Amino acid sequence: MVVTVEDLPQAGDRVVFARKGEFAKEGVLREEFDGGKLATLIWREGRGRIVYVGLGEGPVTGDLLRKAAGTGVKLLRRLGAEEVYIDCTAFPERADFAVEGALLASYRFEDFRMPEARKGGPLRALGVAVGKGGPGKVRAEVERATTLAEAVNYVRQLGNQPANVVTPAVLAEKARELATESRLSCQVLGPKELEEAGFGGILAVGKGSDNPPRLIVLEHRPTAAPPIVVVGKAVTFDSGGISIKPGEHMDEMKFDKMGGCAVLGVMRAASRLGLPVPLVGVVASAENMPSARAYRPGDLIRSYGGKTIEVLNTDAEGRILLADAVGYAVERFAPRLLFDLATLTGACIVALGRYRAGLFSPDSGLRDRLWQLGEEAGEPVWPLPLGEEFAEAIQSDVALVKNVSGAREGGGSVGAAFIQHWVGATPWVHLDIAGPAWVSRELPYLEKGVTGFGVRLLIRYLLSLANQEPQ
Repeated sequence: MVVTVEDLPQAGDRVVFARKGEFAKEGVLREEFDGGKLATLIWREGRGRIVYVGLGEGPVTGDLLRKAAGTGVKLLRRLGAEEVYIDCTAFPERADFAVEGALLASYRFEDFRMPEARKGGPLRALGVAVGKGGPGKVRAEVERATTLAEAVNYVRQLGNQPANVVTPAVLAEKARELATESRLSCQVLGPKELEEAGFGGILAVGKGSDNPPRLIVLEHRPTAAPPIVVVGKAVTFDSGGISIKPGEHMDEMKFDKMGGCAVLGVMRAASRLGLPVPLVGVVASAENMPSARAYRPGDLIRSYGGKTIEVLNTDAEGRILLADAVGYAVERFAPRLLFDLATLTGACIVALGRYRAGLFSPDSGLRDRLWQLGEEAGEPVWPLPLGEEFAEAIQSDVALVKNVSGAREGGGSVGAAFIQHWVGATPWVHLDIAGPAWVSRELPYLEKGVTGFGVRLLIRYLLSLANQEPQ
């Protein structure tokens, strides 16, 4: 993909933005197109096509331009366009948002489509016009947006793969390839190493599968300062284990790996952007299956570091994986800040819907900052509570904690309270991405399937952090 910054729009296939009430073109009735929010009009001009996309009459935010650019590029792609120009001359300071939306909209998952059913070739070139004198000022922002969108599309491509293609071992191999391509260090712990080091949680969750678990560690170390660590849950398929899930929508459980895949995307973007912030990614990957070897309700597990877990429901496996991965990350890396991302609870979907992630952190300032950045990134989050009542709900009579409370209320907060036992005093943010990790309908710049949620949010946070620190 070639992305260029231009003075003025080129001839050919173009996306042009229109404000409501300001669009006027001879032969076009207001009833046909008036610039309403994300309304579209196709206009042929010479050999090219212009897609006008409405911006409405309210403020033109970065996310609106992201959606508008995605809407226009999607439409042109359906018409077979392989080179597209976006006219951002009215909004040069937000051209990076438009580029991000365009590149995200250009992605299609077609690996398993028959050739005759594919919707055309890839988008080969994208140009963005920012007006005379503008290219030099915005080129760096556009390059950064390109790198970020490519990282998100990398996550989407990996995450959309089915469980018979991506197993824990395959995910580990993908991480090794990423490390080579992106100048990261990589370590993978297989079943033998996990057993020797005492990763009882990961091993328990993966026991029922013929595809053994892995722990993946990627490092971006531009300085020797204490790192930020990002931990991800990557269950390559979650049947629920012995506490098996209902059959309806079980096919979507190939997406239960999206926390871990997002970590890979964050590491890819951080390295390619040359972020000066030391960063470590830890991915706990297993397949949760029922079998004669599978772990059971009533089992007692000793996690990494010795803390014990009473299993009451094998379908609450993600927090058990995270217990090992978080405990390991805290002990080995002594992080200045730890994030974890996981498709952890259906309760967060009930509370917040499909498009917001649950945000948990004891640090109110960090919560507020991530809330703001989520709106800018188009990856919105919503703060949810931690508290003694949730910790008390998972106290066990026979172990340190039980993995579910046994009640329906506060499920997202109960899951966070469980993970908090392994965090200790480390500054920490838990993102429950069960809702927005994938979508079942098309959105302005996303097709059905994996969204790559979390990459844009965390990279924006890391960029803001890098700007605050002495170089």
